[in-house]
Amino acid sequence: MAAVDQIDKFPHDDAISSPSIRNFGGSGIDAEVVQFFAQSKLVPQTTVINDVTNSRLRWLIHKRVLRSHHSFAFLTISVFSVAQTLDKGTINFASIMGIREDTRLQGQQYAWLTTCVYIAILLWEFPTNRLIQRLPVAKYLGLNIAAWGAVLACTAACTDFTGLIIVRTLLGVFECVCQPAFVFLSTMWYTREEQALVIGAFYSMNGFQQCVGGLIAYGIAQVHHARLKNWQILFTLLGCITFVWGLFVLWWLPDSPMRASCFSPEDRLLMAERVRKNDTGIQNRKFKFYQAREALRDSTVWAVTIISITNALPTGGLGAFSNIILTEFGFTQLQTYLLAIAQGVIIMIFLFSAAYLSKRFNERLILEFIYTLPNVAGTIVFLCVPTSAKTKVGLLLAFYCTQGFGAVAVLNLAVMSGNIGGVYSDTIIIQELLFSAWAVGNAVGPQVFRDNDKPRYLKAFVAHLVVYGVQLVTIFVLRVHLMRRNVLKRRERYNRSPEQTGQEVLDESLAHKHAFDDLTDQENPEFTTN
Repeated sequence: MAAVDQIDKFPHDDAISSPSIRNFGGSGIDAEVVQFFAQSKLVPQTTVINDVTNSRLRWLIHKRVLRSHHSFAFLTISVFSVAQTLDKGTINFASIMGIREDTRLQGQQYAWLTTCVYIAILLWEFPTNRLIQRLPVAKYLGLNIAAWGAVLACTAACTDFTGLIIVRTLLGVFECVCQPAFVFLSTMWYTREEQALVIGAFYSMNGFQQCVGGLIAYGIAQVHHARLKNWQILFTLLGCITFVWGLFVLWWLPDSPMRASCFSPEDRLLMAERVRKNDTGIQNRKFKFYQAREALRDSTVWAVTIISITNALPTGGLGAFSNIILTEFGFTQLQTYLLAIAQGVIIMIFLFSAAYLSKRFNERLILEFIYTLPNVAGTIVFLCVPTSAKTKVGLLLAFYCTQGFGAVAVLNLAVMSGNIGGVYSDTIIIQELLFSAWAVGNAVGPQVFRDNDKPRYLKAFVAHLVVYGVQLVTIFVLRVHLMRRNVLKRRERYNRSPEQTGQEVLDESLAHKHAFDDLTDQENPEFTTN
């Protein structure tokens, strides 16, 4: 890896001579980051990390950071943004368990149960991003997960549309911390090359939720004559487990490399140093308005935002209505629960293959384009093939093709985290735009499925096809824009250092002197897009 080699020893010397200190290069560094390096007596003369050390550090981080997400899956709950997938999965399974009949939902009321979640996310996204900046991120995340679980369990007590709207809105408030918090954690702990795979592993729990959720729903559907309805049992069970998991995250997950007392002082220093080449820093609690303004003028930001909303709109509709659609194809309720297992496997295949190929070829936007195409193909089949006993298997396969949206979401987050510099001030605005677009798409998505258009919802799929067209065009334009920006950056560096050879410029042999300065991608001359 760049700027890495062997660490032989850690000289115990009060002098601050590490590149970590010498190469800060500016006054915009977070005070805690400065103090962390300055107070360490383990700062080597030459902080370098070889492949063996890097691999060891990465697995230490995996076990501590990713385990707080993946163990959740083995507790039979998915963690797609910890709460978001559970939210979608639970209401989707409950939709054919009798919740619509028992709470007397009519017309578009069921669709509004999903839409209200994302309206709450949209309104609370910016405040929660500021709180992520100001508070210890892991502690804030754990508390929100626990609160989310408590509210999820309370859904079982609802008897009408009003009660459901209240708890679902609260779910949106507590849920919206999860995605931005995980993006912050991934940029804090992982290199740019690793982030797509890490975010992909995180999002893969969406697919795992379908598998496990299908099995849980199938099991609960076998319960008859209980005092609680099946959908009430589902919400109570998942809510209680989520609450306990939130308490575990609160205890287990470290807030940052600087505060990770679970690691040795030497490893904490190396973990901070290994992300230097990201040129996005670790943290900065001061909000810088000029960085926010720069983010709002950045065409890359707006392109990523457009992709977020175009990808989320079909997701929001299919996430709420997929089980209803499958039953309309001719599958029974129990068959639909079991088919969710295959759906989950398909989602995980899309996600992991996208993450692997992104790491292998480092071509995220090209992969985004490719993974949008199965969605287009599946949607065209929905529009052209009529429903019958002979076509239901083909329609099911077309439905599985539309699950490529998860791969696009992962790649888009990786594009955002890997191509936009600045730790907090511009990133908080960028994440606000990105996740607000995601919330808008998910809020509008269920409303596209009109009650008077069932059972095939053809108008909804026409809308999906138009949205995918916009997404493909945006991806292509963004790819061309980033390629041009890289050329201009190389030319600028060469003009400043004409003594460099052309080969050195092409190799982008950078010192990463501004890595922890909280500079934006446009301010940092060493920042390159990928």
